[in-house]
Amino acid sequence: MWGFARGWRSNAELAVVRGENACTIRPTLRLLDRYIFGQVLLACLGAIGFFTFILLTGNVLRELLGFILSGQLTWWTALPLIGMLIPFVVVYTLPMGMLCGILLVLGRMSAESETVAMRAAGQSLARIAAPIYFLAGLTVAVALAINLYYMPVARTRQKQELSRLVRADPLKIIVPKTFVRDFRNCVIYVYEKKGDELRDVWLWQLDREQRVIRFLRAESGHIELDEANNQLLVTLHRAWEENREKTPEDYRKNPQNIFFETWPATISLNRLFGEQSFRRKIDWYTLPELLAEDARLSKPDPTVSDLERAKLRMKVKFSLQDRLSTAFTVLSFALIAVPLGIKVSRRETSANLGVALLLALAYYFLTVMVEWLNGHPELRPDLLLWTPNLIFVVVAVWLHRRAERA
Repeated sequence: MWGFARGWRSNAELAVVRGENACTIRPTLRLLDRYIFGQVLLACLGAIGFFTFILLTGNVLRELLGFILSGQLTWWTALPLIGMLIPFVVVYTLPMGMLCGILLVLGRMSAESETVAMRAAGQSLARIAAPIYFLAGLTVAVALAINLYYMPVARTRQKQELSRLVRADPLKIIVPKTFVRDFRNCVIYVYEKKGDELRDVWLWQLDREQRVIRFLRAESGHIELDEANNQLLVTLHRAWEENREKTPEDYRKNPQNIFFETWPATISLNRLFGEQSFRRKIDWYTLPELLAEDARLSKPDPTVSDLERAKLRMKVKFSLQDRLSTAFTVLSFALIAVPLGIKVSRRETSANLGVALLLALAYYFLTVMVEWLNGHPELRPDLLLWTPNLIFVVVAVWLHRRAERA
């Protein structure tokens, strides 16, 4: 590595000593650009792959593992759903991967004095980093395409496909020894399940404020699917009821206790499978859909107050600016990583990874602070989302000037 940089420096210095023009060393510069571009590209791809694996594993555990363990999904049917999660995860791993990759490569090059050789040959820091900025620009274009189209499309299809697969056998929703909270205003617990027969059934009925208004416990039960009405029919045998419908929060009063030999119950599946159950979040809208929704909310609506309409419109603008600013985070991270990577001057991977993680945490902490203002459209949180990027760019310019003078 040092030999490559030393040879490049010797050729460049020889050209300067001989009084040759810039065309003499242009082929060497192109070779150097390809070298830096290739090294940074490989490091960034490795870092993006590493962070994608970490975040993807967390999302799979949170969203799909329960369905897999309950038997509602097999690993084979879950693989396409896992693949649809990748664009959602890459939204966050692209900036982190770019930051980490640049710090790793420039830190190693600086530790091996390759950047010293380039600077001694008369090359400025901006000229050395030109291929890195070119790669960052390409990555910004990729991030924009993912954030504005591929991520929302994949996320929507993933939720729709998951709902379709679970609907194929809704009886599997009832998992033994698990508190099932997937139903609206209802929680159910079953100690044992054999086919459609249940044993030791616990059922809590909740009101709109999620307070317990009725509790049922039965020795056994039977469950079947009423597909026509999109509901589960649960028949409890030897059931004991506690009714707190009149005083759901006053536990000083004894509840009404009633014993039933047979007690029929219905559990609606509309929350899981109904037409209104799958509501696309604003974050899952593509760019044309966001613009159309913003245009719709900009028109007066007699059924919605102006304040509520302003809040809804701000959510649309916030989602759009969030995706745009997240894409340009790649460039902000690249700008600050170049002088910082040279200044760190460490060969150790752990040190560079630590610096990258600290910078990423600082950026996302600032972003979260802005998100707290999402309910106040008068403060324009959609424009404040660009504040972390501006701070990073200003710090990057300052570090560049210091590195040029060093």
